[in-house]
Amino acid sequence: MKFKIILKSLYKMFFFSENFVNYVRKKTILIERNGIEYNFSAPNQLCRYRAKTFSSKEPETLFWIDSFLEGSIFWDIGANIGLYSIHAAKSRNCQVFAFEPSVFNLEVLSRNIFLNNLNNDITIMPFAVNNIMGKGILNMSSENWGGALSTFDKTYGENGEEMKIIYKYPIFSISLDEAVQNLKLDFPDYVKIDVDGIELLILQGATDVLCRIKGLLIEISENWEIRKLTCEDVLEKSGLKKMSFNSEYLKGRDGSPNQIWIR
Repeated sequence: MKFKIILKSLYKMFFFSENFVNYVRKKTILIERNGIEYNFSAPNQLCRYRAKTFSSKEPETLFWIDSFLEGSIFWDIGANIGLYSIHAAKSRNCQVFAFEPSVFNLEVLSRNIFLNNLNNDITIMPFAVNNIMGKGILNMSSENWGGALSTFDKTYGENGEEMKIIYKYPIFSISLDEAVQNLKLDFPDYVKIDVDGIELLILQGATDVLCRIKGLLIEISENWEIRKLTCEDVLEKSGLKKMSFNSEYLKGRDGSPNQIWIR
């Protein structure tokens, strides 16, 4: 009898835990910007923070996306949970390809696409992006939904320093040029790169793509100067020019590692 009571108690505990996890997964937050409503999945504090700071955290990124021609093709490299993919699809009617290798972020990214009724507008590309196609290891410093600071097949982060790896798994990578050649994707009009460390490798695998795009936004740390200068040299040789920021787009910020390049 005692054993049955214990089993019943354990069953109730597991049933409650399972239902609580499902409840957390379904939590959302509604954001409005310029008359457009965005419904974002908010299963944890980090995702809630990303949603709540959507309009203020990276104003230059929103300004850049707002400048896109209607119906453009946008590749979001390092899409995370898809805030900017969602914005491009909703505000500029873009066809978006969201490249994101993190299994934790992919769950929230897919939920955000569904919540905003964008299944026909955003395609998830569950690959790491690199300079070549092949198998490698995704090294991660976070297992959180909405987490960042991961890198493919390297152990350094955005500043060139060794990262603290707490989770890793094998995954397939593709270069941007190979995405066009082998996956038969149309060339993008605009590309955003936010990958925390291997930006140069991605640029080196995008020779054809860089020569055709109208614009690119890339996050490059100021603290790794040689890598920053090399990335800028690659972009200049592709015919792009770095844009100067108007201070009105950087309100409340101490500067930005984001660079915008235009043709």
